[in-house]
Amino acid sequence: MLGNFIYSNPTKLYFGEDSLKFLNEELPKYGKNVLFVYGGGSIKKTGLYDEIIKILKGNNKEIFEDAGVMPNPTVEKLYEGSKRAKDNNVDFILAVGGGSVCDYAKAVSVSAYCDEDPWNKYFLRMEDVDNKIVPVGCVLTMVGTGSEMNGGSVITNPATKHKIGHVFGENVFPKFSILNPIYTYTIPQYQMVAGFFDIMSHILEQYFSGVDDNTSDYIMEGLLKSLIHSSKIAVKNPKDYEARSNIMWTATWALNTLVAKGKSTDWMVHMIGQAIGGYTDATHGMTLSAVSLPYYRLIMPYGLQKFKRYAINVWDVNPEGKTDEQIAKEGLDRMEEYMKKTGLVMNIKDLGVTEDMLDRIAKNTFILKGGYKVLSYEEILEVLKASM
Repeated sequence: MLGNFIYSNPTKLYFGEDSLKFLNEELPKYGKNVLFVYGGGSIKKTGLYDEIIKILKGNNKEIFEDAGVMPNPTVEKLYEGSKRAKDNNVDFILAVGGGSVCDYAKAVSVSAYCDEDPWNKYFLRMEDVDNKIVPVGCVLTMVGTGSEMNGGSVITNPATKHKIGHVFGENVFPKFSILNPIYTYTIPQYQMVAGFFDIMSHILEQYFSGVDDNTSDYIMEGLLKSLIHSSKIAVKNPKDYEARSNIMWTATWALNTLVAKGKSTDWMVHMIGQAIGGYTDATHGMTLSAVSLPYYRLIMPYGLQKFKRYAINVWDVNPEGKTDEQIAKEGLDRMEEYMKKTGLVMNIKDLGVTEDMLDRIAKNTFILKGGYKVLSYEEILEVLKASM
């Protein structure tokens, strides 16, 4: 394990088919005014909206709705929600939806009482919160982001074509999250499999860093094998409870800060994917799937031993009689085969990227350290071209 670290996660989880009833235990801990945040209205079709309203009213809450949170929440929507929260003096934010809704709720929680432009403060200057924070709770309906148990929030600025994430501290983590796998049954197949790859990418971007013998790597290999196994089942039968519950649990542990401990981590796939999202508004998980293999094939020679380990321990590649490079390559080939069978987008053209966008996307990509190679602008462009 590398370095010194502190591990703390303050989010309380309620998991399972009966988990929503525990909302009655949490709501009395907060004040009367609740901002009820949700997306495009699918929770009204499923009946979850009515259940939530009944519970809120049963706890004598004054309800202020903030609907219409989009898959890639915009800065304009953030301004709107922050004003609504402040004007109504909300005591608590209840986010019901997928990762984007949870991300947005956390952004509102730190922005409602921010004395300056939150986009500039949190997403451009990456400053810490020094103002009042409105507490957040989540009821999850789609898995992938892990936003239900971390401080991450991603906001898009359509005017500048920037999609930027800020990982806030534990003071911004949801106070609790309710995870019922059945709530994930109704999302479209495209969104479901996109979520699967978001989970996989979160794990891989922490896994492909460092060369030490690290407990976190062993945990991640187990999470990956569980995800691969369960996702194959879920693609064939989206209502397989065991598969969907395992995937939901894996998603949470993939990005709740546990497996990052003792790691340097490499988030370049997310940086490239988010830059693409800023130009196309494409589904997040698909922007990651479209660029992952070109990126990993580029950096494989610089982290060959880890890629070899990945091939053997995750994809069951038989190493006998093969060079390290052949083993590592076979692992990525098996990953590609799995991705295609799962129904993931494998090129950025399918997401709306055109040749004339590539230079601007590359320039909008934040270059981070921590992986086996620090990319140059030219190498990011190379990855993008290989992803077309």
